Amino acid sequence: QVQLVESGGGLVQAGGSLRLSCAASGSLVSINAMGWYRQAPGKQRELVAVITSGGSTNYADSVKGRFTISRDNAKNAVYLQMNSLKPEDTAVYYCNMDVRRSWISKTYDYWGQGTQVTVSS
Repeated sequence: QVQLVESGGGLVQAGGSLRLSCAASGSLVSINAMGWYRQAPGKQRELVAVITSGGSTNYADSVKGRFTISRDNAKNAVYLQMNSLKPEDTAVYYCNMDVRRSWISKTYDYWGQGTQVTVSS
């Protein structure tokens, strides 16, 4: 089984920074895309940022220029550096990974447990 464990959320004032981390553990051979999503109260979950196995990145328009996604393949980890945080960034943030558990299997989608980010004005 594969588990994703997140850390790094918390309470921060507007204009501040936080860094989220997510690491995969368990039996796997490779990870394709890694991403971060968020869900605010009463809203649908939305994509924040994604990074491919080759390092290409894509961001939601609302976070471009403020957030940076990165990955460490040796650690099976993905990070989200969040700068210039705004109250509207308040949400539960989830990491997501497209994991291959063996060389003969297809990939499976895994999610972290979620970490709360609260930005006060």
